[in-house]
Amino acid sequence: MEFTFNNLLLIGSGLLVFSVFLSKTTKYGIPVVVLFMVVGMLAGIDGPGGINFYNIQISKFIGTFALILILFSGGLDTRYTDIKPIVKRGIVLSTLGVAITAVLTGIFITYTTVLTMKEGLLLGAIISSTDAAAVFTILRSKSMGLKNNIRPLLEFESGSNDPMAYLLTITMIMLIKNPDSSVFGYVWFFIKQFAIGGAVGVAMGYAITRIMNRISLNFDGLYAVLLLGLAILSFSLADFLGGNGFLSVYLAAIVLGNSDFIHKRSLTKHFDAQAWMVQIIMFLTLGLLVNPSELVPLIGVGLLFSVFIILVARPIAVLTCLWGSNFTTRSKIFISWVGLRGAVPIILSIYALEAGVEKGRLIFNLVFFISLTSVLVKGTTIPAIAKFLKLNVPMGIRKKSTLDIELANKIKSIVVELDVAAEYHCVGKNLVNLELPHGITITMLNRNGHFLVPDGFTTIQVGDKLTILADSVTTLKAFHKKIGVA
Repeated sequence: MEFTFNNLLLIGSGLLVFSVFLSKTTKYGIPVVVLFMVVGMLAGIDGPGGINFYNIQISKFIGTFALILILFSGGLDTRYTDIKPIVKRGIVLSTLGVAITAVLTGIFITYTTVLTMKEGLLLGAIISSTDAAAVFTILRSKSMGLKNNIRPLLEFESGSNDPMAYLLTITMIMLIKNPDSSVFGYVWFFIKQFAIGGAVGVAMGYAITRIMNRISLNFDGLYAVLLLGLAILSFSLADFLGGNGFLSVYLAAIVLGNSDFIHKRSLTKHFDAQAWMVQIIMFLTLGLLVNPSELVPLIGVGLLFSVFIILVARPIAVLTCLWGSNFTTRSKIFISWVGLRGAVPIILSIYALEAGVEKGRLIFNLVFFISLTSVLVKGTTIPAIAKFLKLNVPMGIRKKSTLDIELANKIKSIVVELDVAAEYHCVGKNLVNLELPHGITITMLNRNGHFLVPDGFTTIQVGDKLTILADSVTTLKAFHKKIGVA
């Protein structure tokens, strides 16, 4: 069957709905990302679906767009308080750790296959990063917590190491295509990508916060559209200026997620849903792109590479980067195990295909096989490994509230009511412009006997009765002082 625009909606919607239903099987321990890829493979040219799809440019676009939303959604959920204890080690893991994995894997591949040293290092660079989509999905879908700041480290690493893998991959492609180019040019390329990408990301994070809080749109639904456009702008602006777009969009989301902005809770949930949708589309597309018949001859060498990465390259990288840290040996073993490869390496291998690398198709198939086995083997065993190493902490079951109001992330312990007087500094101001102390949430407003749940654009008026949640007496006093309560 040809994959044409005439049947795109029918086939695409059917695969999307089927993948969502299939996600229910995760209760049996099967990682959902594997199921999405398998559905794509079954629908492809070698499967019963028989869809003939082989478009490198479309696949690259879908993968890049999906990663933008996945990284942005992951960044919105990342809290400074969670990553502060591990940020330095996380940065080392996402840079030096990626480089160590790439070099060790590349050398091993060179001496066990027909690939040259440059081609082997290219494959090592492509497969060197852990995958944000796989890590976020698997860690957040399991009903367990992890001791010793392991989860924040793993999520931060997976969200921030894509730029390094991307840079290594692009560098190796340029070396293969232009072997006479200078080393200085590549060093400058690295510096420029990180410096510009980081600067644009942080600047865009603060800019987005101000834009979201200052603009007053007539329709609430447009805030999601605006934020989507700004997220894409964070990526494209950094890329246009010569920086790394993936780093930019992730940092912008972290800055925004740790700031107060209009409709924060609902927009965070919206982008979580969007990330799931593009994740399904991305894995389906990658599944369609591969021909399972081409993977069969690579089973032996693919398993060899997978074992080497799982048991040698990844552990050496983790032990090196966490040397002298507070993480226990058991924690380091678990961190090594959760080095999930997923969509990112497959997308990076598409860059090699697009660049016309001689053995690009072989590299793509090997990367796909390694990523598939990595998620399948590691993803199904994470709870068992955590339990075996005594690192899991039960999280309990959290019931969903029927009243979804925009509460702060922290749990509040004090509830008070405040009658707004004319001399208070908050009169005539919107909530979003009050710059409330952290730990304060205004949950209800009584105005002339009418109750309403305030949002960021609600203007405080004389006579309003505010229901306030505070996490401590100190925070409540700070709030009173800010608005001029005697």
